[in-house]
Amino acid sequence: MTLPGARGAALVEWVSGLALGVIGEAAGGDHEAVAAETAAYARATAEHPVFTADQHGPGPAAEEAVVVTGTGYHLLRFVEAPYEGGVFLYLWLDRPQANLALALRGLRELAEGLVLV
Repeated sequence: MTLPGARGAALVEWVSGLALGVIGEAAGGDHEAVAAETAAYARATAEHPVFTADQHGPGPAAEEAVVVTGTGYHLLRFVEAPYEGGVFLYLWLDRPQANLALALRGLRELAEGLVLV
């Protein structure tokens, strides 16, 4: 939440849509609803043939997804988990205050430092 423009974040299990942890605000006001809805988007991204055609390793084919709206950025960073399915980090940023490149880099570094057991 130290990134410029950060409004809210979550760690979400992308098969069930369960929020494993949340911080800050939720887009729309409900962290559980945001987790479930972003998980549906994450599943569509991670399982779509356009993105999985050349995938030959474990984990989702997509590494990141970015949705840009008029007022914000919604970033998803997939994280490989030691069990079936996986998790992703979700970060919601205020567009006028955010630095997208810095946010993507910060999210990537955070994902690399996560230890899931």
